[in-house]
Amino acid sequence: QVQVVESGGGLVQSGGSLRLSCAASGGIFSTATMNWYRQFPGKQRELVASITRGGSTNYADSVKGRFSISSDIVKKMMWLQMNSLEPEDTAVYYCNWIGSVTGGAIFNAWGRGTQVTVSS
Repeated sequence: QVQVVESGGGLVQSGGSLRLSCAASGGIFSTATMNWYRQFPGKQRELVASITRGGSTNYADSVKGRFSISSDIVKKMMWLQMNSLEPEDTAVYYCNWIGSVTGGAIFNAWGRGTQVTVSS
C-alpha cells in the first residue's frame, strides 16, 4: 500500500518562505502525477501545483511566480517551495500521488495534510 506523508508546514510571517516535503512509501511501480492541494476552512480542496513523471508542471493562478513544485521519483520525494507567502495562503496543504503499483493496480494516495499559517 502506497502512503504519503507531508512535512514542513508551520507559522511564517507575510512575505516569508516555507518548503513543504512529501515522502512516499510502498511499492510504487510507476508515477503518473504528483500534486499539492490546499484546503481553506469550510472550502473544498483546490489544486495548487502539479508535476508529471516527465517533469511538466502546472500551477494555480494564485501561486504562479511564488510557488515551485519539484520531485525526485527515484527517492519518492516531492517538494513545494513557497515564497512571498501571503495570509491568503493560510490553509492545510495536502500531498497527492497517483501512479501504479507492481501488478498494474492504480493508486491515488493522499497525505493527512500539513498546516501552513501566514501571519500579517
